[in-house]
Amino acid sequence: MEKRNKNIFDNIEWKVVIAWLFLIFVGWINIYAAVYDGQHANILDFSCRYGKQLVWIVAAMTIALFVMVMDPKFFSQTAYLIYIICIAMLFVVLGVATATKGAKSWLGIGEFGIQPSEFAKMATALALAKVLSAINVDMKQWQTKLTAIGIVVLPMLLVLLQNDTGSALVFFSFVFVLFREGLSSFVLIFGAAAIVLFVLALLINPYILVAVLAGGILIAYLIVKKRNRHTKFVYFAGMLLFCAAVVFGVQFGYNEVLESHQKDRIEVLLGKKQDFKGVGYNVNQSKIAIGSGGFAGKGFLQGTQTKFNFVPEQDTDFIFCTVGEEWGFVGSIIVVFVFVWLCVKIIKMAERQRSNFARIYGYGVASVLFFHFMVNIGMTIGLLPVIGIPLPFISYGGSSLWAFTLMLFIFIREDASRGDLV
Repeated sequence: MEKRNKNIFDNIEWKVVIAWLFLIFVGWINIYAAVYDGQHANILDFSCRYGKQLVWIVAAMTIALFVMVMDPKFFSQTAYLIYIICIAMLFVVLGVATATKGAKSWLGIGEFGIQPSEFAKMATALALAKVLSAINVDMKQWQTKLTAIGIVVLPMLLVLLQNDTGSALVFFSFVFVLFREGLSSFVLIFGAAAIVLFVLALLINPYILVAVLAGGILIAYLIVKKRNRHTKFVYFAGMLLFCAAVVFGVQFGYNEVLESHQKDRIEVLLGKKQDFKGVGYNVNQSKIAIGSGGFAGKGFLQGTQTKFNFVPEQDTDFIFCTVGEEWGFVGSIIVVFVFVWLCVKIIKMAERQRSNFARIYGYGVASVLFFHFMVNIGMTIGLLPVIGIPLPFISYGGSSLWAFTLMLFIFIREDASRGDLV
């Protein structure tokens, strides 16, 4: 047993561990800067958020160490059980949780609270890896596709019912796992086209847009018909009907389903209106903070936007603007580089796995981390809508830190034992 543990730690990808340590340290000092108060200047003050974050960091390190000394087969053997437990917790949240900031997503015991949706992402990655790594599984079979999609959609719908739209959208990132395992590229192309059509339906008069689409589809039909006389017009007519249904469906949903504040957020994002004092306030102040940092930043604890609390949620969803203001372009690029490097490294590690389960799970980890990173930073600089998801390892919060740490170190543990697997 002693020799086995020695080999495990010898095989650890320490560069990934160092990147993890770097990111949680960056998060801690920037949380300190975001909520700094001269009357509570001690960084070890456990009554303040940075003190609590330090406790959660120590707990995360304990979780990481615990995972590393476990038998890696434990995670593949209990993948379904872990998934069922997380699904059960999501149901419990719907039944007993009280709303916080409009979302029923927390289970609380006294001052301690946990967010099951954060752990559901890890559980979904495990269950998906278990299903797709089974013998004789083929992504070309409809049964496999429906099972895989069902595993992803179930927790996504439960999180959506909690009114936590941001966390629900993260589950879309698993499409990249399915694509790696053989899902047709047509799905990605179709999805990208649907997103473009969705945006155009909000920007352009629906009748004009449908007319333009009809003209484009007619031209495409004539070109294809010239090359192949047996081409049937009914397929192109069906394509037009589908596009028209999407366009008018988006218009109906926008006008009849969405709340006024949701419409305002979309219009601000698309540039149809400016509202720096209302729904656009957070993003505008975030961009001011990041821009004011310049090349090298204003220095630690010297950010005026940060110090005077101009940006709401600056230690959670908008933590990146603290990095931008106090550490400037240089600090921001370093953080972005570490995240990109980490995601690419995880994918490379996934490709070298002997176990199908470990490979598929690795892609799940990379997909979730990249989605969080891309969307969080995108919303702080005004490129993506504000959907309220944390920046992994950096944003304040015990649930997200523990869930991301657990997710990452399960894969590190799988990778460290790949030489023992046949």
